[in-house]
Amino acid sequence: MSRRIFVLLLILMGIALIGIVTVQIYWIGSTVEMREQQFSTSVKYALAKVSENIQKREFKDNVIKFAPLLDSMQVSKERGVKDFFYRQIDTSRNEIFTFRQSILENNYRTQISPLESDTINFKTFISKQETQIEKIEFTSKDFTELSPKDKLVKIDRLDKYDKLQFENYFQNIVSRQPIYDRISNNEIRLNIDNELRSRNIETNFDYGVFNEDLITKVKSTHFEKESGSSYQVPLFVDSNGESDYSLYVNFPEKKEFILSAISKNLILSAFFILVIMLVFASSIYQLIRQKKISNIKTDFINNMTHEFKTPIATINLAIDSIKNPKIIDNKEKVIRYVEMIRQENKRMHAQVENVLRISKLDKKQLDMNKDVVDLHQVIDSAISHVDLLVKSKEGYIKKHYKANLSEVLVNSFHFTNVVVNMLENAIKYSEEAPKIDVYTENARNKIILKIKDQGIGMNKKVQKKVFDKFYREQSGNIHNVKGHGLGLAYVKRITEMHHGTVYVESEKGKGSTFTIKLPLI
Repeated sequence: MSRRIFVLLLILMGIALIGIVTVQIYWIGSTVEMREQQFSTSVKYALAKVSENIQKREFKDNVIKFAPLLDSMQVSKERGVKDFFYRQIDTSRNEIFTFRQSILENNYRTQISPLESDTINFKTFISKQETQIEKIEFTSKDFTELSPKDKLVKIDRLDKYDKLQFENYFQNIVSRQPIYDRISNNEIRLNIDNELRSRNIETNFDYGVFNEDLITKVKSTHFEKESGSSYQVPLFVDSNGESDYSLYVNFPEKKEFILSAISKNLILSAFFILVIMLVFASSIYQLIRQKKISNIKTDFINNMTHEFKTPIATINLAIDSIKNPKIIDNKEKVIRYVEMIRQENKRMHAQVENVLRISKLDKKQLDMNKDVVDLHQVIDSAISHVDLLVKSKEGYIKKHYKANLSEVLVNSFHFTNVVVNMLENAIKYSEEAPKIDVYTENARNKIILKIKDQGIGMNKKVQKKVFDKFYREQSGNIHNVKGHGLGLAYVKRITEMHHGTVYVESEKGKGSTFTIKLPLI
């Protein structure tokens, strides 16, 4: 996959993810908004019903209160004037409130046309109201001496039609009563609760009754008027559609109630968004990883090809030289060319063994029989493998064994290879004569092995990847440093299989220190 196609694929996947997430978020927002509208509509209908219930209840109470007076009156059908007279003495205000309403009934008769004798009878009603407030000083004794007629009501000449007008009569009377005498907190609370529950709204609420802009005593304990978020409905509406009182209701847990109503949908939506994002992230990771592996394998193949080309070419050249009639009879030269072939063949065999060894590690097919050995002896054996190579480059390996306890449970063969790989790595990445120091020391129940060189070193970025399989700082077909990125990967895997840890500390241009920690017996 080319870099351009890879980048284009990432962009398309990113756009698709953003589109899907945007649609999901829009759907969630639309759902919440729709639920808020449904909530507001249901609350408004519920409060309208509450206002209606309260007004009906007050009307019934007044009908019951005044019904005996209405039923006891003698009604005259002949007179066209009907009077309703009400007097109330308010001792708290020192006043007498008088209300009077007169209804004049007129009967009319008219012919349908001049040529016909049929007539139509119809009535008209003219209503007149009078209200009077008289200030007076009196004692409780004065009040008790008033007759029931003076205290309550004088009603004259009312029939069934007048009963239909009764609501209009007492509206003018009860409007003078304090709001807390007309309605109680318990009535409002129960009405609101019943109407909300009938509409499946079960959440806490606060309420307050206002007279214009002033709050009355009829309110819940924690009520506070919130501009723009309180729901309002008029109370005790008169015949003209006007009212002095308004009921305000707040829902402090409105958002929680709305979200809880769609919680299942929200959880599912959030879950699917998360799944989509995880799948997308996993896909991106796999693409990047596959791209990285592809690049690493390409580099590995290039490196291995070069590693094999040189010995193969050398072997072919040696074979051709041996076949030369002038050389075949020269025993000394034949032996030298045969030795050259053997060394190059051994070199290729070592390359193949490294690859096979890592493959067996990946498949967990590597034999790992462990024995109790002295780590110092393992290190000495490893140093002997590379000693000639170091001396040929005029370098040195110095040992600093400070560990008093050095017995460990390891596979001697593989752990010797681990130390050899680390020493070879130090030799390869030393531009001048390799100068290597090997340290051991004890720390609690562990032994620490350090191999320090004075080579080219590495930066922080390389240190994080140096133990990755196939990784090389100088990749591609660059071969100022030989290798194929398997040695340190093998070191890490074998160390971990012995319950140890390995890490590197390095600085560019100042060398590296590789550290292995192993548990003691």
